[in-house]
Amino acid sequence: MEAAMNACRSSRKDLAGPGGVRRTNATGKGDRLLRYEVVDVEAIHVLVQTFYGCIRNHPRLGEIFERRLAGRWEEHLPKMESFWQSVLLKNGAYKGKPVPAHLKQKELMSADYGEWLSVFRPVVRELFVSDLADEIIAIAERIAQSLWLATFGQAGSVPPPELSSKASEWSGSCW
Repeated sequence: MEAAMNACRSSRKDLAGPGGVRRTNATGKGDRLLRYEVVDVEAIHVLVQTFYGCIRNHPRLGEIFERRLAGRWEEHLPKMESFWQSVLLKNGAYKGKPVPAHLKQKELMSADYGEWLSVFRPVVRELFVSDLADEIIAIAERIAQSLWLATFGQAGSVPPPELSSKASEWSGSCW
């Protein structure tokens, strides 16, 4: 698990752009990413690149994505950026159908949606100011709940508690 988190830390260093400028912290040791105060195309790019860098190192989800994408990450990540632009910027950039795509994933287990969120939450909290992070996480949780219901739900089903903000996060932070 520690190796996966270190890989996330190192993959993140090259992603800071104008909205997330790196500066030396108060102690003069190391650097930190200033958090985004607005969601824009650049912030979404950094979010998607950072998040999927972490996902690739997750013990279960990384294997699922790797089998599914089989070296086609360069094709997948722009689609995910378009998806999150459509969700967060409401710009209609995404033209896909996420429910059928997830229904095709026969190896998905109910707990995988919670695991996905447990990686997503700390990435968002690291990249965005608190209030904005909370909004993005709430949206992601609703999406995960909807996908869980479409994939595993039956009449009267309630999504599991790990798909809500009260759930734990994946071993803290990716970095």
